[in-house]
Amino acid sequence: MSTPEPAKRGGLRGFFQRLASSQADLEAAELQEDLDRQGATPIAACGERRRFCVAGTLRTVTLRPRGGAPALEAELYDGSDVIDLVWLGRRKIVGIEPGRAVRAEGLVSLQDGRKVMFNPRYELRPAGGP
Repeated sequence: MSTPEPAKRGGLRGFFQRLASSQADLEAAELQEDLDRQGATPIAACGERRRFCVAGTLRTVTLRPRGGAPALEAELYDGSDVIDLVWLGRRKIVGIEPGRAVRAEGLVSLQDGRKVMFNPRYELRPAGGP
């Protein structure tokens, strides 16, 4: 006597959820492949109070004052984790925008449980390029 298979997620909603998750998985795998070519460390492997080079795609860019001074914050995703890049005293940096590929280098710290890199050296990268 065989046991019945668990019910599979069906319908159009299930199809789109599977499609979206597989697209996210493909994007994450592609970003992680680029890390070796750029000489970058996966964000998930970055420890606190050490310098690292990271690379990925900017997800969000916001202006968030810190201590009364302007600060430009960008969330960088590399397929393994995210890190916040923060430029103190800056309101805008040409080229720092969502969807842009960036390579950044600096000291990693933790703030409110999130990895942060203040005033990193950065290099704007072409989308999908080395």
